[in-house]
Amino acid sequence: MRFSRLFIVLFLVVVFAALASQAARFLVVDEPEKSDAIVVLAGETNVRPSRALELLRQGVAPRVFMNAETRDLIYDQRLVDIAQRYVNGLGEENRVSVCPIVGFSTKAEADDVSRCLQSLGAHRVLIVTSDYHTRRALMIFRHRLPQYQFNAAAARNPAQFGGAWWTNREWAKVTFDEWLKMLWWEAVDRWR
Repeated sequence: MRFSRLFIVLFLVVVFAALASQAARFLVVDEPEKSDAIVVLAGETNVRPSRALELLRQGVAPRVFMNAETRDLIYDQRLVDIAQRYVNGLGEENRVSVCPIVGFSTKAEADDVSRCLQSLGAHRVLIVTSDYHTRRALMIFRHRLPQYQFNAAAARNPAQFGGAWWTNREWAKVTFDEWLKMLWWEAVDRWR
């Protein structure tokens, strides 16, 4: 009797450890497909735009919208103005534009993105965001904007996140935080 309980406990510990080892990998969806537009989610301003421009130049989509929060300031400059100067310097102003974002959450950002997409008449949209954020972003955008077909492309930054989350303190924090946000979305925000 004692041996069977010990065996069950050990079995559950092994199963839990195996599932936990894949926790970071589950968060990542990297399936870029031909689209009408690419939307770069607000937040990170280096890796995400670079990944979107790479996909644009590969012909994945003819247009890119770079989201920039209208209320964010970097020293004394609005982030949306900095983003516009960046876009102007690309030499591809007719293919890349800034989408002003008012909301601070991915859920609110989806509503703001809708305005930019309407002007284009897009149906298939590729979301470019940080790799750990792709699954939750897809869940939210598909729920909030069901009239579009969304896919995601992961912008990878190994200094911030990796699959072997237990080997790096920063990766562990990001994995834990993203799982909490995803669970909160599924349990609470989705139903509001």
